[in-house]
Amino acid sequence: HVQLVESGGGSVQPGGSLRLSCTASGYTYSSYCWGWFHQAPGKEREAVAAIYTGGGSTFYDDSVKGRFTISLADGRDTVDLQMTDLKPEDTAMYYCAAQRLYPGVRWRMSEEFPYWGQGTQVTVS
Repeated sequence: HVQLVESGGGSVQPGGSLRLSCTASGYTYSSYCWGWFHQAPGKEREAVAAIYTGGGSTFYDDSVKGRFTISLADGRDTVDLQMTDLKPEDTAMYYCAAQRLYPGVRWRMSEEFPYWGQGTQVTVS
């Protein structure tokens, strides 16, 4: 059973940076797609970025391109989301998610991801 634990959230001023980490355990497959999603109060959960370990493909929402970077660490047990030039509209709960398959154009679809972390709050103000 795959378990995901996020860390690294917090409060920061506009223009600041934060680094989120998601540590995984319990997976048995050689390749996974890891995703980061965020959800602001009263809004739908939205995809932010994703990375597929099989070939290193990365995916970014247009709103974070050039500001956020998703990467693998610790022998692929940890997925990081480096966030720079943070804006108030980035304020949300951030969730790590995982699925086995290469997502392609479906990387944004939360229903494709069966495994989720508990979330970590990011506040920019």
